[in-house]
Amino acid sequence: MSIVQKIADIEAEMNRTQKNKATSAHLGLLKAKLAKLRRELITPKGGGAVAGEGFDVAKTGDARIGFVGFPSVGKSTLLSNLAGVYSEVAAYEFTTLTTVPGSLKFKGAKIQLLDLPGIIEGAKDGKGRGKQVIAVARTCSLIFIVLDVLKPLQHKRIIEHELEGFGMRLNKSPPDITFRRKEKGGVNLNAVVPQSELDLDLVKTILAEYKIHNADVVLRYDTTADDLIDVIEGNRVYIPCLYVLNKIDQISIEELDIIYKIPHTVPISAHHEWNFDSLLETMWDYLNLVRVFTKPKGQVPDPNAPVVLHAEKRTVEDFCNKIHRSILKEFKYALVWGYSVKHQPQKVGKDHVLEDEDVVQIIKKV
Repeated sequence: MSIVQKIADIEAEMNRTQKNKATSAHLGLLKAKLAKLRRELITPKGGGAVAGEGFDVAKTGDARIGFVGFPSVGKSTLLSNLAGVYSEVAAYEFTTLTTVPGSLKFKGAKIQLLDLPGIIEGAKDGKGRGKQVIAVARTCSLIFIVLDVLKPLQHKRIIEHELEGFGMRLNKSPPDITFRRKEKGGVNLNAVVPQSELDLDLVKTILAEYKIHNADVVLRYDTTADDLIDVIEGNRVYIPCLYVLNKIDQISIEELDIIYKIPHTVPISAHHEWNFDSLLETMWDYLNLVRVFTKPKGQVPDPNAPVVLHAEKRTVEDFCNKIHRSILKEFKYALVWGYSVKHQPQKVGKDHVLEDEDVVQIIKKV
């Protein structure tokens, strides 16, 4: 029996099983089996997954955005108008067959845009080129799920289901669970808050499926079995995501007001270039980038050439490494102007955390 068939059988059994306290252990076991089979599907036992022709695009710039969606929702038109790159556009489905890279400069940051071929239902099970498409999407800093306003919102759920099946978690933060294997002593479960789903027996059942019989597990919030499996698997990527609803030129104002209430959504018209400024501003917020300007001695900082850092890695040390690895060896201290310091300038060490639009001057050892 193939892996895809096994996955289908388990999903069918999960749909048949009623959800209650008596069946929670059985469902937890099925979820763990499903996660293991999905992992085998992505990376076969013989080694790494085979890269698809034309899919492995070199990562350039400060961030990478992937356009994901069903065929013919306007991904190629959006890329052409945002980046000025010609990705073949036509009115029939499956026009784009390989990844088409483009780039965009916004607020001094170079952002790589990838037009990924249209996803079809069942992509996570290897149908179409879906497997390679989602593998490229996993490497992105932000996902644009491009949807057609006129088509049902069911498409949004299907794409989310395909991406989640590939270990991508959209607009979520990693579960606050501590999981540590040990040599002996059995399974220790420490729940900081009362749990509605997980108990010691269910945790032991899930861990046994992974052949883990000795571990410490700390749950700091009301956790689900899926969250625990994500932590055990350890190969999940947590990516911010924007739903870009295209073709708003074909709907009424009243419908547009309703669309604006959906979270993480930006309505646009790629053909007429409507609402692009709002899309770019929201994109910048979701990318969570910080611009830092360099100041050579005796010169004015160049506002057009910032060093772009991610908000989670923005110390002076990260700033130095982004410019060149060798700078830290000669680093003495840095002078900083901006919001992150009280005095202008202020002398700081390499652990100082920088803010957006700070100006930094590096002083080297003599």
